[in-house]
Amino acid sequence: MTSLTPPERRALRAKAHHLRPVVSVGQHGLTAAVLHEIDVNLVAHELVKVRVFDDDRAARDALMLSICTELDAAPVQHIGKLLIVWRPSPDRAKPGARSGAQPRQEAPRARDRRRPRTHAPRTAAKKQPQARRPRTPLPRSPGRPPARGPARPDAGHESSRRRRGRH
Repeated sequence: MTSLTPPERRALRAKAHHLRPVVSVGQHGLTAAVLHEIDVNLVAHELVKVRVFDDDRAARDALMLSICTELDAAPVQHIGKLLIVWRPSPDRAKPGARSGAQPRQEAPRARDRRRPRTHAPRTAAKKQPQARRPRTPLPRSPGRPPARGPARPDAGHESSRRRRGRH
């Protein structure tokens, strides 16, 4: 079983926060098929969330311990019915792996494959900013159209009723 330092465990917990459980352990417990699925997912992802449908916390602790010992993985977190397990990828664990031996060469980007520039490269901004032209104010329009006639205080309410024939 691999052991982790507290800062490594904290970083792995943060990475696993957004993950969804990829393997579920049901009523038949930890079978060979379930162990194989966890192993396949550990090879593919390194960090795996496992959901356990068992109400007994001690049984879940024993399950976490047996998963980690049989698959040579490290326990990251056991919270509720979720177990988080980590195992380094076999490609990264080998000393002569690609990450240490030769750096991977990237393909040239599309913008790098364009024609080379013929003009001079851009320089820094000018020392003194250009003077701006003063803005000419636009004529203002009135906010509301002017009233058409003399304002009467009682004109609106009763006269409109009389015209409609309701009084």
